[in-house]
Amino acid sequence: MKIFFLKTMLFLMFLTLFSCQSKKQKEEPKAYKAGVILSFDDAYVDEWYDADQVLKKYGWKATFNVCRIDSIGAPEIKKLLEMQNEGHEIAGHGYHHYNAVKFVKKYGISQYMKQEIDPMIVSMKKHSFKVTSFAYPYGERSDALDSALSSEFKIIRGRAFGGEDPEKQDSFFNKSKIVFAFDIDNSHLHFSIPYLLELMDYAKKNNKILLLCGHRPVKNVTANYQTKIETLEFICKYMKKNDLEFYTLSDLDDLLPQKSI
Repeated sequence: MKIFFLKTMLFLMFLTLFSCQSKKQKEEPKAYKAGVILSFDDAYVDEWYDADQVLKKYGWKATFNVCRIDSIGAPEIKKLLEMQNEGHEIAGHGYHHYNAVKFVKKYGISQYMKQEIDPMIVSMKKHSFKVTSFAYPYGERSDALDSALSSEFKIIRGRAFGGEDPEKQDSFFNKSKIVFAFDIDNSHLHFSIPYLLELMDYAKKNNKILLLCGHRPVKNVTANYQTKIETLEFICKYMKKNDLEFYTLSDLDDLLPQKSI
């Protein structure tokens, strides 16, 4: 009887130790390769599609955050679906493109969800877009909004507005579902090719994922919210030369630390 009891206790102790080790392993973040996320906001579908034709040779992929989905024509919807099938991500950017912080201050979060998020999700699903990520219009956010949107989206993206030294820059994946992107539009106050190079060098040397965002890819800049194709090619060439990985926003969900059971 004593031998049976001893064996039972040893077995239970083994199960407990194994269970604790399994939980510990699941809480550890997954390893990943240094890389870049290129994301684009609003509804410049024709320009996104044209940029894709130029950048395909680099094996690139990007996240396109779409707003005003019901104002986009059938030809543009077809282009978005084609890019989704190629491995790009089509994500949410609001049904009306409201400034979330200003809207919530005036009408409350429940109305924001009802007017800006719910109809966007319904329409995008109707068009067969697999939306699991969201980018705030104008990049403005709050903790309360993050909390409300967390039940609807796996990854939520704001914007990093400053031009701090790379080690202080918020535009690197931080093992959180709330992430921030650095703006590479030519009109952005802190954008320059030398600074962009600093950020990519830092990502490469420190095994980080750098998040970038733009709006309308163009050959020649003529207005605000435009990103030069030349800039995108510079990024792609750097990544290919330095063996960096292209990620989408939704890819980050697989890299988050797993919660214990």
